Amino acid sequence: QVQLVESGGGLVQAGGSLRLSCAASGGTFNTYGMGWFRQAPGKEREFVAAISRRGRSTYYADSVKGRFTISRDNAKSTVSLQMNSLKPEETAVYYCAADPATDRVRVGAPGYWGQGTQVTVSS
Repeated sequence: QVQLVESGGGLVQAGGSLRLSCAASGGTFNTYGMGWFRQAPGKEREFVAAISRRGRSTYYADSVKGRFTISRDNAKSTVSLQMNSLKPEETAVYYCAADPATDRVRVGAPGYWGQGTQVTVSS
């Protein structure tokens, strides 16, 4: 059983940056693909980014390519999401996710979810 705890959310102005972190416990971290999702008010949860178990492969939603970077530190059992040039429409709760199969993370069907962290981008 993997537990995921996100941190780093907050309020930022449009064009600004935030770095989210997710700490994992209860499992062997390097056997899990990891990812980030977000859910804006009144909208479906959507995929943002994913990273393979060893960090060799990364995947991004088209809307964030070139602005967001996902990374992981297997020694510290953490995954991070660096978000630059943030837009007001990216205001959402951001969720960390994990699954032994990275592809399940990519398609939005991971076995484990964090509780989420709020990101608010003001205009």
